[in-house]
Amino acid sequence: MIATTTVKTATPSKYINRLCKHFAHKVTVQYDDNQGEVIFNVGKGLIAKMADGLIMTAEADTQENLATVIEIMDRHFVRVAWQEELTLSWTKPSV
Repeated sequence: MIATTTVKTATPSKYINRLCKHFAHKVTVQYDDNQGEVIFNVGKGLIAKMADGLIMTAEADTQENLATVIEIMDRHFVRVAWQEELTLSWTKPSV
C-alpha cells in the first residue's frame, strides 16, 4: 500500500537532510541531497526533491502499518520544518 504527499518549499534538500539525519538515530536511512529512504519496522518512507518542493511516499503492507508510517513521517516532518510551518496532506492509500 502506498500514500503520497507533496510539499512546496524553496529548500527541499535542507528538509531531506534534516529529516533523514533525525531518523538515522533510530532506524536505517539512506539519503543524499535529492532523495532519502527511511526503513521503519512497519514500512518505509521515501522523500524526493522536486523543482518546487518535496514529494514524500509512505509504503507498507497493511492499512494499519501505512497509517503508522504516515503518522511517524508527518509528526517528525512538522518538527524539522517548524520555521516554515509546513503541513502534509496525504493521498488516500493505493494498493
